[in-house]
Amino acid sequence: MARYRDAVCRLCRREGAKLFLKGDRCYKPSCPIEKRGTQPPGQHGNSMRRGKALVGYGQQLREKQKVKRIYFILEGQFRNYFERAARMKGITGENLLFLLERRLDNAVYRAGFSTSRRQARQLVNHGHVLVNGKKVDIPSYQVRAGEAISIKEGSRKNPHIEGAWQTASGRGRPAWISQDGGEMSARISGLPSREDIDRSINEQLIVELYSK
Repeated sequence: MARYRDAVCRLCRREGAKLFLKGDRCYKPSCPIEKRGTQPPGQHGNSMRRGKALVGYGQQLREKQKVKRIYFILEGQFRNYFERAARMKGITGENLLFLLERRLDNAVYRAGFSTSRRQARQLVNHGHVLVNGKKVDIPSYQVRAGEAISIKEGSRKNPHIEGAWQTASGRGRPAWISQDGGEMSARISGLPSREDIDRSINEQLIVELYSK
């Protein structure tokens, strides 16, 4: 399967905003956005920001790329989510974000078991994550209200997981995920709402892009 193998900090600089792809480093002064600002990567980074602001197709494309990179999924996957969202009742753009939020790797990150979605995907792929007590190693699995997400007992002393869980309250959890009574356990207490998702995302631009 295709994977992004380059430095992920380049993606943040390309979008001109923190996408929180490197976990704890994103909160430290060593973050490239903090050190270099929002200048795009590459020799001609400064010149890319000069001239007219992005409008129309360019603006729509950048918004799609930003959301795709936030959730760290590939183009084909993203299009499939959009097509599924378009078939659902309700507002297509919001449906798209709800589907992305309900991915298991995102839920693991939002629950506080990891400090980035990339790290969460690794935890899922490597079999560290349980859903209702059973191992689920599919990052795209759609979590449902009432399900419990936990870390298997043998992995709870993993320093990356343990460190992320201890600092989770400081990063905050969305309203649709609550800490469960068990050790390293969280529960999907509802479904995500638009208020739970990054307000800087303009999903309507993505709808307009795919509607052309």
